[in-house]
Amino acid sequence: DSYCETLPIDGPPSFRGQSVKYVYKLTIGCQRVNSPIKLLRVPFRVLVLQGLKDYQFPQDEAVAPSNPFLEEEEGLKKDSRLADLATELLMVATSRRSLHLYNISNTRGKVGTFCIFKTVYKIGEDVIGTFNFSEGDIPCLQFSVSLQTEESIQEEFQRRRGQPVSYTTHARHQEACLHTAQSSFSLPIPLSSTPGFATNIVSLKWRLHFEFVTSGESTGTCLVRGSQSEAITWTGVEQMEVDTFSWDLPIKVLPTNPILASYVSQFSSTNSITI
Repeated sequence: DSYCETLPIDGPPSFRGQSVKYVYKLTIGCQRVNSPIKLLRVPFRVLVLQGLKDYQFPQDEAVAPSNPFLEEEEGLKKDSRLADLATELLMVATSRRSLHLYNISNTRGKVGTFCIFKTVYKIGEDVIGTFNFSEGDIPCLQFSVSLQTEESIQEEFQRRRGQPVSYTTHARHQEACLHTAQSSFSLPIPLSSTPGFATNIVSLKWRLHFEFVTSGESTGTCLVRGSQSEAITWTGVEQMEVDTFSWDLPIKVLPTNPILASYVSQFSSTNSITI
């Protein structure tokens, strides 16, 4: 026997948030004569690519994306084309690269610049960015970059009025950078994470959260003479006034090929029931 069910193309993806959870399970019931009913629940993960339902299928079958190495039945051709089109849309959306430059500054002046080549990623990719502090007027002592998701509940579904937004950190890079001209970071987007989405209950967005610690005074290096007059020892200052500020950069995270996502699935690959 076989069973087939079509998932809603615009439904929510699998998601375990701090306030909302979307879980998909297939429940199978079996019963022998004069025996109780046995249930088997098979969990599975759903990834949703927004905008796929509005995509126009190619009219010419000869130019439609397909896999030449597989023999497909007529009934499976449409599903195969849909998967190929989803992969194509992901590749097009996440392969666009253009230089994005941002000036980093506080109330006292310029700290440096930040460079990133794209703001749309698939889960499983690395978010890579670079800093240039050589042209800054204010020395940067330390910076940190966090890859975060922002879970916000629609007002009518909040447990209490003004419920704050929930943030989850998936990766973080921290570095001391005094007297550093350039630096960079690479933050992986976990394959087990949920791409950005929105429903009438909850919305999930991705962002890079930056925190900078800058000098509040001159950073001249202290010179301490040794026992001999010609010897000089370089040491750092013991105390320094600092300023801190933060900055958020929204990014977009899309799903990836389900085969890749299944490598880190938390669900068992085999399920059985005894009746």
